[in-house]
Amino acid sequence: MPFVKTSVHNFSINTSDDLHFSLTPSQIPRQVMENEEKPPDRVRLPGSFFGSLRNRRSTVRLAITILDIGAGDVFKGPQLNLENGSSVLNNRLVGLSVGATPVTGLAEPLEITFSHETYLPNMFLSCVFWDVTKGPTGDWASKGCSTEHTARRTVCRCDHLTFFALLLRPILDKVTVQALTRISQAGCGASMLFLTFTIVLYIVLRFFRQRFKSEDAPKIHMALSVSLFLLNLTFFITVGSGLQGSESACWARGAVFHYFLLCVFTWMVLEAVHLYLLAIRVFNTYFRHYFLKLSLVGWGLPALIVIGTGSANSYGRYTIHDEENRTTLELCWFHKKTALYITVHGYFLITFLFSAVVLGLVAWKIFTLSSVTAGKEQGPNWKGILTVLGLSSLVGMTWGLAILTPLGLSTVYIFALLNALQGVFIFCWFVVLYFPRQSAVSTSSGTARVDQTHSVSHG
Repeated sequence: MPFVKTSVHNFSINTSDDLHFSLTPSQIPRQVMENEEKPPDRVRLPGSFFGSLRNRRSTVRLAITILDIGAGDVFKGPQLNLENGSSVLNNRLVGLSVGATPVTGLAEPLEITFSHETYLPNMFLSCVFWDVTKGPTGDWASKGCSTEHTARRTVCRCDHLTFFALLLRPILDKVTVQALTRISQAGCGASMLFLTFTIVLYIVLRFFRQRFKSEDAPKIHMALSVSLFLLNLTFFITVGSGLQGSESACWARGAVFHYFLLCVFTWMVLEAVHLYLLAIRVFNTYFRHYFLKLSLVGWGLPALIVIGTGSANSYGRYTIHDEENRTTLELCWFHKKTALYITVHGYFLITFLFSAVVLGLVAWKIFTLSSVTAGKEQGPNWKGILTVLGLSSLVGMTWGLAILTPLGLSTVYIFALLNALQGVFIFCWFVVLYFPRQSAVSTSSGTARVDQTHSVSHG
């Protein structure tokens, strides 16, 4: 079988030399002689190992196995199924056994060396073994094993024989989680305040400016503002309440939070759709009941996804652990990683890529048009740059920083801060867009002018 490679050796219990075996994934394990160069992945049995077996047979049969667990559910356990981001290095297990007799309490531990290209950022590497006594199916444990890190290798020392692996878990210690939570709460508070200003300002403008009753662009901005306000509000409730209440109440909080998160993603992509019709496909863009159709998608599609996800019983208790497996954060969210990856990560990736492409096309058109109209005028086009930045807040480009968070904690903090302040950015854009200076009306962003004209055509 290609996913299993085993080597069996017979040794006398009088053997007193250290024994080294290669653990090259593509090869069957083999004994490495003293004059050979030690491979990067290897196991060392100390000379005292066989001495501890003297009260048994004169000859023992040692089996060394390399097992790939990439497919199937074997050797996965709750720690891999429930902890977000946890994995086994290269999906590789190393098994050692002497016949059918368990070997424990070694005076001198065996050593297993796992190699990796670089020390993985934001990941905690720990040596673990498969403990069949944990739970109905077994789980990973670290008792009796120690871990030693270097830049490209990790050495595991254990006092027993079984199946071993190197477990990778995201590093989110309690201090980091608390700092990120406070940053997010402060930013969400500011965002909710400015989103309230935006909504009130829109209501006032509807009374004093007739065009606000017919234009679609401000309505889309308001729908995004309302969904973002409700997402921030549910974030406060979800984080603040933790796992309080019954299982059904926790299920409901997770579903509501999921719904408004999907609403934000959907309205951001609808902003991109409207921007595409506005700036790219300028002609033949009349749609009957345009905003009503957008509303059915913006509020209805997330509801269908949440209903389907809830039917699969995917909401529940969500726990984040630190490197010592201590709980750092508990909240009501997902307890099935597959549903989380599909309905949140996958959905976000699709909407983000579409919005990024549209924003790129619009930016190209803005700067190309500006370079043509400016003639020989040199210097940066600040109006175009500010326009693109404003549109970026509407289509959610700051959410794209989630892709860069594996690079380090600094990107995690930047991601938390900028997304928490999205409501502030939307308010600034709304004010700049609908309160232009009288002297700058003729030279303001072409995007803003086309926005207003195009919106009337949908009315």
